[in-house]
Amino acid sequence: MPLAVCCSELRKTYPGKPPVEAVRGIDLEVSEGECFGVLGPNGAGKTTLIEILEGLMPATSGDVSLLGMRWTDQPDAIREQIGISLQETRFSDKLNVWETLSLFRSFYRRGIEPEEAIARVSLQEKTDAWVKDLSGGQRQRLAVATALIGDPALLFLDEPTTGLDPHSRRELWDIIRGCRQQGRTTVLTTHYMEEAERLCDRVAIVDRGRIIALGSPRELIARLGGDHVVEFSLGPDLPLPACSPEKWQDLPAVTGFRYDGQVVHLSVTEPHVVLPALLARIERHAWRLASLTTRHASLDDVFVVLTGHAMDETEAEERAV
Repeated sequence: MPLAVCCSELRKTYPGKPPVEAVRGIDLEVSEGECFGVLGPNGAGKTTLIEILEGLMPATSGDVSLLGMRWTDQPDAIREQIGISLQETRFSDKLNVWETLSLFRSFYRRGIEPEEAIARVSLQEKTDAWVKDLSGGQRQRLAVATALIGDPALLFLDEPTTGLDPHSRRELWDIIRGCRQQGRTTVLTTHYMEEAERLCDRVAIVDRGRIIALGSPRELIARLGGDHVVEFSLGPDLPLPACSPEKWQDLPAVTGFRYDGQVVHLSVTEPHVVLPALLARIERHAWRLASLTTRHASLDDVFVVLTGHAMDETEAEERAV
């Protein structure tokens, strides 16, 4: 299929002592009509990567083309074909929703009318409302509307649902699904793994400036070797033998083991097979079961297996720095 996004050996290094490598040699291809997710914790390099693709930031080295064009050769033609919703978009409080979209529409030679953009993001009841009176979710929908106003072939959404309540987040999901149904290419950055699983055809998991996994959510989860996760804890005094992989990986249907200091996580193919054997082993050793849950495997599990740490642990490290 034709490519909407193509980059090779993309790098971004910020000067300092020592220099900070935000993007470290990323190769990426996104097909036309694809909803593509760029996943990773805060500080992983997602926003830097996307801002280079959007033409908002120069790369230190590497090559980028969008819709078969390069920023160095055809910047105006690219701008006419892309729409951007930044991680945080500031609008004028002295304009209403319709006026804001009319202003953005004036930036393009072609596009859709403000009324259509308002309808696409379900803001009809707020057409005449001042921007300052919009809720957080409504502001995010307005930001997406400004990205759609030029009727772009390629849409960039940088963490569009961060900080939103669950209802507002799902409203934006419906908007993104609508873009996909229209055949529009969408590049979405997020640190919500569930969001990527629900919306994206393929995802790239980024950690510390590199792509560490690439594929469809189903493919990446399948690499764990099991579609389900059994999580349990023993306590309060967990015996040391219980922390050993050898204690659990010989159970039927178990394909992987992880222990995070409190909970044992087993990747399994058939929960109904492993659970009786697990409970029997705990009873045989006279251990006390403190908690037990089963769930479907997720991209969060993929991230932990690949990096050795959970998403929130990475974010805590970044905040500490």
